[in-house]
Amino acid sequence: MSVDPRVDPAVSCVFVCHDDAGRVLLARRGAGARDEPGTWDTGAGALEHGESFADAVRREVREEYTAAALDVQTIGVRNILRSGSHWVAVVNAVRVDPAAVAIGEPHKFDELGWFALDALPSPLHSQLPATIELFRAAAR
Repeated sequence: MSVDPRVDPAVSCVFVCHDDAGRVLLARRGAGARDEPGTWDTGAGALEHGESFADAVRREVREEYTAAALDVQTIGVRNILRSGSHWVAVVNAVRVDPAAVAIGEPHKFDELGWFALDALPSPLHSQLPATIELFRAAAR
């Protein structure tokens, strides 16, 4: 009997935190990040059993950035196939209060910053450009 090597897709709730004034919040991934340390990225987290997308985003924003999600809007869905993993990413725009933001998971992130869309830092996480494109399209 052979073993099926297929791995079932997982659901990730990706969020682009913004200040409603043209800036987005990005975190630089630290040495303890799952992948691509040293790159700048938005936040994300796996959907837990029985959780709504919006509830997952609210939980993850609080965990990663210590802030309340003031407004959550789903802006798109992406299919991400990378190095043996398959994620369905539900992408959200999330308004937060910049004064409430801090690093909530210092083992994953070593710096936070607010950036205009035309002045993003580098290097960017490999998945960030497609996420930012969805954010730009939703803002139009």
